[in-house]
This record gives sequence, C-alpha cells and structure tokens, in this order.
Amino acid sequence: MTQWVDDSGLGRGRGPAALARAWVDVLLRPATFFRTKVAPGDQAPGLTFAATMVFFAESVRMATVTDAYPVVAGQPAASALLWLLAVMVLVTPAGIHLTAALQTLVLIAGSDDRAGVSETVQVICYALAPLAFLGVPSPWVKAAVVLWAAGLFVYGMATVHDFSYPRATVLSALPILLLVGYGFGGNGAVVTVGEQLYDAVADLFA
Repeated sequence: MTQWVDDSGLGRGRGPAALARAWVDVLLRPATFFRTKVAPGDQAPGLTFAATMVFFAESVRMATVTDAYPVVAGQPAASALLWLLAVMVLVTPAGIHLTAALQTLVLIAGSDDRAGVSETVQVICYALAPLAFLGVPSPWVKAAVVLWAAGLFVYGMATVHDFSYPRATVLSALPILLLVGYGFGGNGAVVTVGEQLYDAVADLFA
C-alpha cells in the first residue's frame, strides 16, 4: 500500500527536486499529472508530498501568527519542532487515510466502476498542493487556497475514477468539506470572505 513504485520522471521521483516538480505539475498541469502519474499502490510519494505541503503551511503560520503552537516547558524552539513533526508524521497521514476511507465508502455507494483505494489516497494527497500557501495570515488567501485544493480534489477524482465533473463533485463534497473545510480551516476563511464581500456590496448600495 505504501510502496514507491518507481521514478517515472514526473512527480514520483525521490528528493526535493522531484517534490518541487510534482508541486508545479499539479498546480499548472493537473490534467497530465492525474491522468499519467497516479499509479496503483504508489502511495508513498503522495503521502510525502502531502506532508511537505503541510510543513510549508505550518512553518509560515508559526512564523506569522502569535501562539500558533503550544510551548512546552518553556522551550519554544523544541516545541515548534515537535509540533511540526507531530502534524507531518501523525496528523497528516491519519487525516488523509480517514478521508480516503470516507471517500471510498461514498464511492462504493455511488459507483460500481472506479479505481482503487490507493489511487484515491494519491488524489487526496496531491490535491493539497495549494496548501503550501495556507499559512499566509489572510482570509482571502486561505479561501483561495482551500477552493483551489477543492477544485483539484474534484478534478483528480473525476480523472482517476473516470467520472463526470458533476458526479465527482457530488461524490467528493463531504470528504472535501471535512478535510479541506474543517481540517484545514477553509470553512471559516470562506465565510469570512463572504461576509466581507457582502458588507462591501451593502456599503455600495447604502
């Protein structure tokens, strides 16, 4: 389930350069990436990729937000390191696999013809590519990031499982809401932006 199948040259290679290449490809060429670079059983690169996105998001958040992480025994540097490790090694994989389990149950109920669980895990992992910007302390940036990730989630599901986009949207709505909306704080950011837009429009017609 977590093997590293091979180095295919685009997105699944080892090392920082391959991770950077995967990030660019998912953001700029998602059609090619999801169509050709998601392989059965190839979860390890995806999980590594997702953990890296969370690392960047949390690092920026910790650098720009006060009290972004709990300080233990008066050791802020050690506490920051422990927090990053816990989020990357424990929380992120657990959240992704729980989301994949929920998504699989939804797919079982909604489709008889689909790809495997491993492919679903990879779609979830790579859909998190925009989260590298999530730590920026702006609700507008956060809302854009989570909506972008949600779009990649739907696009990847449609491509990998061969669904229409409306069908993929319906089947992915609950996992997206829980992972991207609740788990990564997207719901609050989107609500905040919506309220600000409403107030701005209301002021125009006041």
